Amino acid sequence: MINEIGHFALVLALGLAIAQSLFSLWGAAKRDLTLMTIGRRAAYLQFFALALSFAALTNAFLVSDFSLAVVAENSHSAKPLLFKFAGVWGNHEGSILLWVLILALFGAAVSWFGQGLPVTLQARVIGVQGLIGLGFLAFIVGTSDPFLRVFPAPLDGRDLNPLLQDIGLAIHPPMLYLGYVGFSVAFAFAIAALLEGQVDAAWGRWVRPWTLVAWIFLTGGISLGSWWAYYELGWGGWWFWDPVENVSFMPWLTGTALLHSAIVVEKREALRSWTILLAILTFSLSLIGTFIVRSGLLTSVHAFAVDPERGVFILGLLAIAIGGSLILYAWRAPDMKGGGIFAPVSREGALLLNNLLLATAMATVFLGTLYPLIIEAINGAKISIGPPFYSQTFVPLMVPLLVAMGIGPLLPWKRGDLVKLAGRLKLVALMTAFVMAIVLWKDAGQLWPVFGIGLAAWVISTALVDLAGRLGLPKASLAVAWKRAGGLPRAAYGMALAHIGLAVAVIGMVGSSFWTEEFIGLMKSGDSQDLAGYHFQLEKMEAAEGPNYQARRAIVSVQDSGGNKYTMEPEQRFYPVRKQTTTEAAIRTTLWGDVYVTLGEVQKDGVVLRLAFRSMIPWLWFGALLLVLGGLLSLSDRRLRVAAPSKVSEA
Repeated sequence: MINEIGHFALVLALGLAIAQSLFSLWGAAKRDLTLMTIGRRAAYLQFFALALSFAALTNAFLVSDFSLAVVAENSHSAKPLLFKFAGVWGNHEGSILLWVLILALFGAAVSWFGQGLPVTLQARVIGVQGLIGLGFLAFIVGTSDPFLRVFPAPLDGRDLNPLLQDIGLAIHPPMLYLGYVGFSVAFAFAIAALLEGQVDAAWGRWVRPWTLVAWIFLTGGISLGSWWAYYELGWGGWWFWDPVENVSFMPWLTGTALLHSAIVVEKREALRSWTILLAILTFSLSLIGTFIVRSGLLTSVHAFAVDPERGVFILGLLAIAIGGSLILYAWRAPDMKGGGIFAPVSREGALLLNNLLLATAMATVFLGTLYPLIIEAINGAKISIGPPFYSQTFVPLMVPLLVAMGIGPLLPWKRGDLVKLAGRLKLVALMTAFVMAIVLWKDAGQLWPVFGIGLAAWVISTALVDLAGRLGLPKASLAVAWKRAGGLPRAAYGMALAHIGLAVAVIGMVGSSFWTEEFIGLMKSGDSQDLAGYHFQLEKMEAAEGPNYQARRAIVSVQDSGGNKYTMEPEQRFYPVRKQTTTEAAIRTTLWGDVYVTLGEVQKDGVVLRLAFRSMIPWLWFGALLLVLGGLLSLSDRRLRVAAPSKVSEA
């Protein structure tokens, strides 16, 4: 009965999506307050209907109801409760239902929190959200129904993919979807602005918090996925430029550009048509990522769908959503005036350079990701584009981006003074040179890490100098500076923290890329190996039992250069239902890096062990955390919740 209620609620949500889009857009066109109110209430009801449907599917997984095909294929009675819950979205049907539920959540949120918006603009935003939901709900009901029955019901299920039975992967997809789908609000604001023919400072103020929410979740989701790959897959890397990684990274790049561009719209009413285009592109890239991963075009742990019918359906949605929005943009954007004029040397100029570099970087990743797929579709040839391509194309773009990131906050709006800028950069240059000298002294054999960490020091120094300047230091007394600190907007602290977070992450990337030491070899009980100041010794091998797997575990004793001793226990787990083996790395984190041990192939005369010291890699995760915290701090700024004066009429 619960499953039938869930299925009915899903079909009801489809009808409510039609009502939400129809009444909202029709009401806005007719300026009929009653119709617009119906559309707003339909957004609430659609969210409640989808929440009920998702709850019904969740119940089926938790109670192991194998009469549902999706539960039989992706769960097992012996699976831990957490992974039964994660199994709800660890499959194609459940993941798309979660996608639409989050979309409805954002639509309801715009209805609830958008009371200060002009009523026609709010109605059009809600209407566009409804149209997106309509397309994906039609996709679910038509090709991906999660409530399909299987008869006779099996006694047990096939279990969830063992690689997905991990706490990181339990949290990663919802966070990623909150980021992907969150950009639908910015997209809806862009389409609504094109329909209204008006973009002003108020529009920039309204779109910023929604963009920031999506950016925070996408940053967290990408970071969690990278962290999961690092400790779960056993190879010790944090990024491999895999297409599935790339499709989440592309909207992050344009979303970061959109976040900065919206500031220019709010402050100076400049870059208006460009900001609209960025909003369209960012959500379009999220849709493209959904298509690539969910259509079966790629074979990976994330790609659940293999039915061509589903791929064609999503491709059709893409053509309508992306093609239609770009046609509307081409028609209406030329009517929007450019807005405030600014000099090249200004904060607007630095933010524009930031945008151009991020957009170019996205285009590079887009080309590297889709080109092999296009070639395969044309002539069937399989080619791969890997890290060397991105090292030679993407990485060089990051150098001027980091330089501009440091300079931008130090420049005034509209027009800057190079002489004053040079004066403020003296201390920054001195701090950067000092850090580079230390790195060069520690490692005179390599110049690239010196340069990379020097760029990170540049960004951190400029962020600190900017904050000091806002507080009046060093001229003001500490008492005056402290008083000013209390009145400084939270967004200023959030921006500085996010910039510092990115710089800290860069330090982690550089250190782990250039200073990691590793040993891979056959060892038997009693054998030892010295590496990076650590002494490793394989004590023994032993068997272990988990709730739904059998494990082989290596007991490795480790002694550091200070004489401290501890034990590390890497595992290989075998899941008998899926007949699949996974690797569980043993990791001990220190300030300067991770001691990393994984278990390889077991042979007659020993076992293959991978021993490594992955230098500075904890800084990468800490930097990602600072990025998220910086975003949250900015989001808490009251100015982002108070509407700016609007030139758009309300009725």
